[in-house]
Amino acid sequence: MNLGRMIFSQVMELIPRHEFHKCVRSYNGDFKVRKFSCMDQFLCMAFAQLAYRESLRDIEACLSTAPAKRYHLGIRARISRSTLADANEKRDWRIYADFAQVLIGSAQKLYANEKWGRNLKRSVYALDSTIIDLCLSLFPWAKFRRTKGAVKLHTLLNVQSHIPSFIRITPGRVHDVNALDELVFEPGAVYVMDRAYVDYGRLYKLHQSASYFVTRPKKSYRFKRLCSHPVVKTTGVRSDHTVKLVSFYPAQSYPEPLRKIRYFDAERKKHLTFLTNNFDWSATTVALLYKSRWQVELFFKWIKQHLRIKAFYGTTENAVKTQIWISITVYVLVAILKKSLPENLSLHSILQILSVNLFEKVPLQELFSDFSCRQNEDDSYNSLPLWNL
Repeated sequence: MNLGRMIFSQVMELIPRHEFHKCVRSYNGDFKVRKFSCMDQFLCMAFAQLAYRESLRDIEACLSTAPAKRYHLGIRARISRSTLADANEKRDWRIYADFAQVLIGSAQKLYANEKWGRNLKRSVYALDSTIIDLCLSLFPWAKFRRTKGAVKLHTLLNVQSHIPSFIRITPGRVHDVNALDELVFEPGAVYVMDRAYVDYGRLYKLHQSASYFVTRPKKSYRFKRLCSHPVVKTTGVRSDHTVKLVSFYPAQSYPEPLRKIRYFDAERKKHLTFLTNNFDWSATTVALLYKSRWQVELFFKWIKQHLRIKAFYGTTENAVKTQIWISITVYVLVAILKKSLPENLSLHSILQILSVNLFEKVPLQELFSDFSCRQNEDDSYNSLPLWNL
């Protein structure tokens, strides 16, 4: 990266421009656009994410006061609220969704050999969703409940790399289990999910794809015990059974045996029941795999706290999805940047440093080389295992 270029410009150099323009051409994003291109829109929105700008007025004020600096950021067009609002409303959000997938593919290669504390030579994915609340009077298209609006972010997170492999944005009323219909299951991979995803017809399709799942059964379903396996109760495992579904429709949907494990979590003083289609792992491995599902919860917590996806710059569906997808792109971009920096830097630290140095003209490596990564003892991120956030 060139000496004398602004920090923001150096970070944006990590973007494969030819791939971005390919996504733009796929949806005619720059058709009849004379000045404010999709790239200008993306750079403005990415700047807003990194600089913690709260509104379009905030973005305009920050970028319009110094035209020379704006030019060196890579933004060639004049910035105004109306122009940016119009672009967010009309430029197809799928441009940024497709480009996010390109960056996700690059990040997954960088983090392919990450260790996560489990000796499993297979991919492990955590599936879950989170609600992003919206005001129903401002976002009437996002109906969730009678007096509440929301969108739902369905995410399949790779537990080893902490990079999302699958993301879908739907209205809040769409049930979580519908995400299983859109997944292409990887043979040999493990999918960890909570009981909201228990639909035995869908789980059987996952099983037939030579994939494995770990979940928790719903209390309403009944099982018939076929045989029992020996357990060591000092590990927390209370029972390990091979079972079969008894209820008529679930038994028709999933005709093969399942493995049901009862486990006592000593830390939380809570009894848990796990269901899986794998009969080879130890019962403690199944319990630890389910515990890894917490990584996707940490991912949701992190992006809500550190990215601009709770207050939106526009009220249309296209504007909301554009902002969310660009925020995901920024998350992945910072994860890619992290690979070239000292390993003890957390994502939170990287974002904080970038936010106050975007206009500085120093090499990225020099900016981070003298930074002490000692975390504040009162910082709640210390306890989070997700990349030491």
